[in-house]
Amino acid sequence: MNMNEPVASKEAELAWAFPSVDPGAEPLGARILVQLRRTKKKATSAGIILVEETKETEKWNNMVAKVLMIGPLAFKKRDTMEPWPEGAWAQVGDYIRVPKWGGDRWEVPVPGDEDYEDPALFMILNDHELIARVTGRTPNNINISTIICGIASDDTSTASI
Repeated sequence: MNMNEPVASKEAELAWAFPSVDPGAEPLGARILVQLRRTKKKATSAGIILVEETKETEKWNNMVAKVLMIGPLAFKKRDTMEPWPEGAWAQVGDYIRVPKWGGDRWEVPVPGDEDYEDPALFMILNDHELIARVTGRTPNNINISTIICGIASDDTSTASI
């Protein structure tokens, strides 16, 4: 992704990757609800048509997510309920990396997407299973390439994970 691309275009891509959809669940205890990045279904940017198996593999191997809700016991010592010494690892609205395996994952149709081809993906996982917070130096302090593509950027003007 070109860092000189207009911010509005990047925000539109983020809105598509993380649509505003009710997940139908709330995290309990020390769990966190995240929305996984949506994957484009039709073709690559080079125009290569993707087969259904490739699309499904990409969808369920996705590791970039946006934090939507944090359970009441998350990031607290279980015996004393005191906050962790290092504080919370993520806040609502943060973009994070999650484990490829584990957590409870499900999909929800996106309103207006009549063919249901690009559902919104959600996951609930334990607070201690977060891998990393996605960081960068774009106008919204988000590495758009990492979030949209799910890979670290080769651009030296952004931080990569």
